[in-house]
Amino acid sequence: MLSSSGLAVFLLLATSSAHTIGQPCLYSAILPSGLQVNCSSRNLIELPHLPSDTTELHVQDNRLTSVSSGLFDRLVGLKKVSLSGNPFHCDCRIQYLRRWLLKNRDIVSQVPACTSPSSVAQKAITELGDDYFFSCALTGNCNGRIYSMMMGVMLCCLIVLLLWSLRLAKNSTYTLIIAEKHSGFEAHSLHSLKPKHRRRLPTDLSEVSADFDALTWTEDAERPLVNMEILPQILDVLHRKHNIKIKST
Repeated sequence: MLSSSGLAVFLLLATSSAHTIGQPCLYSAILPSGLQVNCSSRNLIELPHLPSDTTELHVQDNRLTSVSSGLFDRLVGLKKVSLSGNPFHCDCRIQYLRRWLLKNRDIVSQVPACTSPSSVAQKAITELGDDYFFSCALTGNCNGRIYSMMMGVMLCCLIVLLLWSLRLAKNSTYTLIIAEKHSGFEAHSLHSLKPKHRRRLPTDLSEVSADFDALTWTEDAERPLVNMEILPQILDVLHRKHNIKIKST
């Protein structure tokens, strides 16, 4: 038996979940355990959230045109359902309700009928054949194929763009413009990085003291410039292997 606090929670849930256009559903306990949900004649255009322990559901005489997919799947304890008196529109969205009605014929008091379109008006939803929904399957497959094609085209365009960018970068030529005042290359920049031979120090202490002031570790202020005869070879290697051109102004 449901406690009074549980009923209060269910009533609050119904009030907050009902559609703004319609009125809240009524909840009442059923002995020994269960819950009756009465949403009949509430001017609802969609069903509210239903408790999982619902055993009886009455939603006749409302303004329902379809039922959301999966709405009844978690109501495993349903024993009685009434859906008649609603203007169901039998298009592709009615397929879920049709499948559910076919599986649960025994608990449905009266099978609801289609109101629109006119080609199936007043026809029971369970009487709609699979061929009636053939166009729905085509539409779903078509949408999936269109999406796949669009994604494939976008991927191909991206690959082509990347290949084009790589080819453009490979064939690009870089030009370095060097002013005339910077056109000289100092020879020390091309010297070997190997350590120089150490200077032999005299063994005589007098010679050490005499020559100590003459020893300097600073480089000459004026360094010879590199031989300009090898410059064309350097420029040719940079151009052929790295597409780099150097111009002097």
